[in-house]
Amino acid sequence: MLPGTAALKRLLLEKSVRIGEFVLASGKRSDLYIDCRMTSLDPFGAGLIGELGWHAVRSKIHSERLQVAAIGGMTLGADPIALAVGMTSASLHPDEALQVFTVRKEPKGHGAGRQIEGNFHAGDTVVVVDDVITTGGSTLKAVDAIEREGGKVAFCLVLVDREEGGRQAIEARGIPVVSLFTRHALLDG
Repeated sequence: MLPGTAALKRLLLEKSVRIGEFVLASGKRSDLYIDCRMTSLDPFGAGLIGELGWHAVRSKIHSERLQVAAIGGMTLGADPIALAVGMTSASLHPDEALQVFTVRKEPKGHGAGRQIEGNFHAGDTVVVVDDVITTGGSTLKAVDAIEREGGKVAFCLVLVDREEGGRQAIEARGIPVVSLFTRHALLDG
């Protein structure tokens, strides 16, 4: 276990995990709600996410000899995670620093009409981020937008995999998923 893993787990359990009856974004009912924004927007949580996320991303990049330009995902859940990982990459390994971008839910209705904002360019190979995956739907929407804009997705980084089919849906598209926590590891491990 990497240093910081236990601290991030404690913070997620304290700030982000709720037990009860909830309707998820997918429309499914669940006894578990995970609002990772409460942890990713906490300065200590962001620091831990940056360190652990960068370690996971850098390990995948090096083990598969990937050339990755940027990291980002669907706003709002992915934004603080992508920024934390990007900032950590720049501070620890400036020569490997990842640029950061965000994917809007819909293309902007004015200006350049872009759906992807920030440091993304057609032809970039990127890491897609999500805070929580359940069905994988929002992650795949981000992937679709990136591919429409000429990007290539190397893999996905997710903070928590609820283990409800999202990983399988994303990997069925040929995109590997790296998760910092699974539901089991977070609640039972």
